[in-house]
Amino acid sequence: MTNPLLADWNTPFGLPPFDLITDDDYAPAVNAALAEARANIADITDNPAEPTFANTVEPLELAEEKLGRILGAFYGVAGADSNPAREALQRDFAPKLSAYGSEISENKALFARVEAIWDARETLDLTDEQQRVLMLTRRGFVRSGARLEGDAAAQLRAAKSRLSVLGTEFTQNLLADEREWIMKLGPDDLDGLPEFTIVTAKAAGAEKDAGGPVVTLSRSLIVPFLQFSERRDLRQKAYEAWVARGANGGKTDNRAIAAETLNLRAQRAGLLGYGTFADYKLETEMAGSPDAVRDLLMQVWKPAKAAAEADAEVLTRMLHADGWDGPLEPWDWRFYAQKRRKVLHDLDEAELKPYLQLDRMIAAAFSCANRLFGLTFKEIEGPVYHADVRLWEVTRNGTHTAVFIGDYFARGSKRSGAWCSAMRSQQRLSGDVRPHVVNVCNFAKPETGKPALLSYDDARTLFHEFGHALHQMLSDVTYESISGTSVARDFVELPSQLYEHWLEVPEVLAEFATHAETGKPMPEDLLNRMLGAATYDMGFQTVEYVASALVDLAFHDGPAPADPMQKQAEILEGLGMPHAIGMRHATPHFAHVFAGDGYSSGYYSYMWSEVMDADAFAAFEEAGDPFDTDVAKRLEETVLSSGGSVDAAALYTAFRGRLPGVAALLKGRGLDRAA
Repeated sequence: MTNPLLADWNTPFGLPPFDLITDDDYAPAVNAALAEARANIADITDNPAEPTFANTVEPLELAEEKLGRILGAFYGVAGADSNPAREALQRDFAPKLSAYGSEISENKALFARVEAIWDARETLDLTDEQQRVLMLTRRGFVRSGARLEGDAAAQLRAAKSRLSVLGTEFTQNLLADEREWIMKLGPDDLDGLPEFTIVTAKAAGAEKDAGGPVVTLSRSLIVPFLQFSERRDLRQKAYEAWVARGANGGKTDNRAIAAETLNLRAQRAGLLGYGTFADYKLETEMAGSPDAVRDLLMQVWKPAKAAAEADAEVLTRMLHADGWDGPLEPWDWRFYAQKRRKVLHDLDEAELKPYLQLDRMIAAAFSCANRLFGLTFKEIEGPVYHADVRLWEVTRNGTHTAVFIGDYFARGSKRSGAWCSAMRSQQRLSGDVRPHVVNVCNFAKPETGKPALLSYDDARTLFHEFGHALHQMLSDVTYESISGTSVARDFVELPSQLYEHWLEVPEVLAEFATHAETGKPMPEDLLNRMLGAATYDMGFQTVEYVASALVDLAFHDGPAPADPMQKQAEILEGLGMPHAIGMRHATPHFAHVFAGDGYSSGYYSYMWSEVMDADAFAAFEEAGDPFDTDVAKRLEETVLSSGGSVDAAALYTAFRGRLPGVAALLKGRGLDRAA
């Protein structure tokens, strides 16, 4: 029988044939695709003709086309619907793919051809896009160790291989801890919980076959439990389990993995001639250096900490008024912050949630994309990897633009968090290839027949990930290596964070924030109270984020710490971290940093991008219309369609005329008046 992954995909828009694929198909398909990729590379290096962009760089762009297609399908499933077979495949693929990557970067004949084209670039009639691809291709070879010889090359190869294995282990350990821990709730354990949280807990208990409601380590369940539960002992138990992910001892403990990862990264940077891994990683980012990152974070840290400490004093008085002695603890903050928000803004999550239906928020995101960029979304049928997954065809002026894939509900087989990926990226080199873009979230799944209700934070997450999706869908470049979100890490969050602003546009909420039972729009008074509370508790949110970013930077901007947990404690002590606030991501579950190299030395990038997104939305405000067509067109032409074809700073400057400062960020977070 033909392997469906290797056959032609005769599916709507060439989607992966998930209805035909079995887990047994992935390994032979990857092996075959690797063999084909190696043969394609050999064809390039064996070509007797003088190296040119057309006979070297362009075929290199297409060499792994089949491999990318297969891995796009596999990793999409492995992250969102894992099982033991898929986890075993991830462990098998990690060193295999790392070895292949090292083969390419160490291929002297291939690098020599690229170098020859680079040396002759001034005499070649290359387009601006081709010049950019050539520069990035050559830089990728150099930064991957193409110039290393002998023992140094072997050491780098071994380090990269081991890092790929460690990243997979870190992710799978974290998923195991999140999947296996539950806290059963008896009738007396539900005090204070609103109905929507009880419903979610019952659904989680049914999934776990627990015989009743449970709390899991899914953010969509544990956060509302910490906000509303009157049982301080249970809040403590749940919180301590949540922050202990990856640090429970035994086979799923990630602390040794983190230490080895940091050591190998430092070794890798040293082999390549850099002082630290942060120097290596930030060389290609907008920030450029660890000092620039640290400067930004510390500009935000001081006012955020001052705001958080002022809030902590108020919350501590509330704790003591309830008869509890001692300091405010991390499992108390969300509980008393929720009560205080009710007093200050007369805003209750239970009152708000019925107006934030998942389907209506999806429709809101689509409507904004239509008004800004002319995109239309039509739900379609097609092969999917899980029954909860939904598909939409995206068109513009009747022309097919993309397929959008939405996977919104939490489940035990899905890793935590929210993300956007492309199972297929836009490019024109092998035809007009349009993207397949996936948004994955972890919202609480409702009872059968009931609408899914979101928190305001959930709705922001939906808009955030859809901003990434627009970056992929509106991409308009020739070469896949610079397509969509293939940009500097501290620029990639700009489109996503910018898109969050449209959720706050009153006319959008007036149209789409409708009650799940009555269908009536959100009352104007409630809408104003919700928007008025947008920066509430921002000291807490900023401190937990910036602390994580500063720990990430310190881990990589110097010698690798022998004990990352001790180093983390020292960093937090030096910052004067408030006692009742924990890092958003402590080291053993800091997947952004340890599941792979993506955000290592780069967790700051959300804030770097926020400096730009606050300023970018101001362009619409200055035009007097959040849907101003001229500003939207300029945003698409400069930022959203260009991918990595132009330097990020140049793209932003083309849109806005200049680079922004931190003032807009502080104002947007309500921290501009903090001490």
